[in-house]
Amino acid sequence: MKRSLSGIFAALLVASNVYAADLAPQEPVPEMPPEVTVTEATGWYLRGDVGYGFTDLRGAKYFQGSNADEVNFTTADLRDALTVGGGVGYQVNSYLRTDLTLDYLAKADFRGSTRGDCGFDPTLSCTSRDISSLTAWTLLANAYVDLGTYGYFTPYVGAGIGGSYVKWKNLNNLSCADDGSGCDGEVSHGGKGSWRFAYALMAGASIDVTCNVKADIGYRYLHIDGGDMFGYASNGGPGRDKGLNVHEARIGARYLFGGCATAPYEPPPAPIVYK
Repeated sequence: MKRSLSGIFAALLVASNVYAADLAPQEPVPEMPPEVTVTEATGWYLRGDVGYGFTDLRGAKYFQGSNADEVNFTTADLRDALTVGGGVGYQVNSYLRTDLTLDYLAKADFRGSTRGDCGFDPTLSCTSRDISSLTAWTLLANAYVDLGTYGYFTPYVGAGIGGSYVKWKNLNNLSCADDGSGCDGEVSHGGKGSWRFAYALMAGASIDVTCNVKADIGYRYLHIDGGDMFGYASNGGPGRDKGLNVHEARIGARYLFGGCATAPYEPPPAPIVYK
C-alpha cells in the first residue's frame, strides 16, 4: 500500500512540474531591424546649366566687287561668350539616361578685316574693319552613359544631335587706305539668321547632393555648321561663315523625380518557438 501511494505521489509531482514549465513566461525573441533597400533611381528629371563658351569661328567668306568672286576674310575672330540652358530627361537605369536640351549662346562679338581696292581711288589698296556679333539657340537630343558610381561621384560621357538657330547682327564695314590717305564711307550689311545642323560631345561627372538632386560639372564640345552671315550692300556681299566650334565649361544640376523611392518593407517571418 505504501509503495502504491509513493508511486502516485511521484507521478503527481512530475505532472505538476511539466505544467508549471508550460505556464512559465517565455523569453521574447528579439526581432531584426527592418531592412530598407533603396530601389534603382529611374524616372524623369529636370536639368539646368550655365557655362562659358570658348568660341572658334572656322572662317568667313564674302562676294567681292562686281566680278562676284567669293573670297575669304583676311581675319575673322569671334569672342567668347556665356551660355545658359535647361532640359527635361529620363533616367533609364543606373547606366543610361537621355534628355532634350535647349541652350542659349549669348552675344559673341565678331571682329574681322578684308583687303581690296579703295572705292574712292581704285589705284590704292584698302583694309576694312568689319564689326558684328551673333547669338545662337541650340536644340539637342542627348544620350549619356554613366561609368559607375564612386562614392558621391559618377563620371559620364555623352553625345547629342540636333540644330542651332544662329542669328547674325548687321555687319558694319569701314575701309581705309593703307597709306592713310582716306576712307570709304561706312557700309552696313543686313545680318542673317538660319537653322543649321549641330552635334555635341560631352564628358563630366555627377555629384550626389541628395537622393534626388545631383550637381553636374562637365565639358561640352559643340559643332555648328556654316550658313548665311550678311547680305549684299554697296557692291559687296553677301557673306557666309564656315561654321563654329564652341568649347564649353559647364556647371549645373538635375532634379530626379522619385529619386528617393525605397523598396516596400516586408517584416521578417515570425520566429518559431520550441517548447
